[in-house]
Amino acid sequence: MSSFVRGAARVGLFLSSLATVKAKIITFLVLGLLAFLFVLIIGIFQTLIGSTGDNAMEGDYDFISSGTQNLSPAVEELRPLFEKYAEKYGIPEYVDLLMAKTQQESGGKLQDVMQASESLGLPPNTIDDKETSIDVGTQYFAQVLEQAGGDVKLALQSYNFGSGFIDYANEHNNGKYSKELAIEYSRKQYQKVKHTGNYSCIRPESAETGACYGDIGYVDAVMAYMRPSFDIDGDVEEVVEVGTKWIGNSDYVFGGGRSRSEQKQGIFDCSSFVHWSFEQVGVELGDLGSVTTDTLKNKGQRVSYSDAQPGDLVFFDTYKIDGHVAIFVGDGQFIGAQSSTGVSIENMEEGYWQDAFNGRVIRL
Repeated sequence: MSSFVRGAARVGLFLSSLATVKAKIITFLVLGLLAFLFVLIIGIFQTLIGSTGDNAMEGDYDFISSGTQNLSPAVEELRPLFEKYAEKYGIPEYVDLLMAKTQQESGGKLQDVMQASESLGLPPNTIDDKETSIDVGTQYFAQVLEQAGGDVKLALQSYNFGSGFIDYANEHNNGKYSKELAIEYSRKQYQKVKHTGNYSCIRPESAETGACYGDIGYVDAVMAYMRPSFDIDGDVEEVVEVGTKWIGNSDYVFGGGRSRSEQKQGIFDCSSFVHWSFEQVGVELGDLGSVTTDTLKNKGQRVSYSDAQPGDLVFFDTYKIDGHVAIFVGDGQFIGAQSSTGVSIENMEEGYWQDAFNGRVIRL
């Protein structure tokens, strides 16, 4: 009996051990499954967050600047300051838009040219210095543009209404601007504040709709100071190619190339050569008689040199800032009318031209 008991005991211990092993295996599998699910959930969450971050500035880039139009001299003379602060706040491609906004806000006549005081929670026109206004206003617009996910029109209207309009657009229109949405928001906000007597209908259409909070026509008013974009009819490679006929067969004359007879003789300066080249592929760059590097730098959209493509305009500081303009060829080279050579292809990544290149690249 004792042998039987000992055998039974061993079997019992074996079964007990087996049960323990099974329990451990089950526990291990359950814990493993939970860990897998935890990692999976974290991965999905991080993917969603990463996607949101990557797309934070992807929005309705529904215009390409071809420059400004009808700006007052008081606004135009502030361009260097707009370039300075647009670069500082990471939006150098929006210089023209900032200037168009300023034309609408003040016409350059007020010290707070961008009407930026209220963005700091201050009464209107508290800022009494134009450069400070541009600094504050540009920073605020950069913030609003980011909050708007890059939707330029939403950012513009929010600059006028306040950033609450972005929240409203996110809730009611998938984060997109529309004129109808602006009217709806203005009407609702006006009902909340009209008892203060501080708001009035500044446009006839505002009075008709009861949308008297802010300016429901602000986006259209700003965009009226932007030149409409245009498409190049010919291939950009043609712009580069058409000018090669004048290599070694042209003369540089400062102020030259402003008549057809001079052009037929191969007489150009840098800006008239650029004007002629684009004209050959169906792109008009304004009046031939008045074309200069200054008129050309206000066309198109500024891009970084790292993104430069053949056909883009490149600018150099020679006898003045932006004193020379040429057409980017690619591989660090450009074609243009140079004072020492006439039309030629030069390397802009070494020597004199590397030192003179100021980083301005304009895409038409």
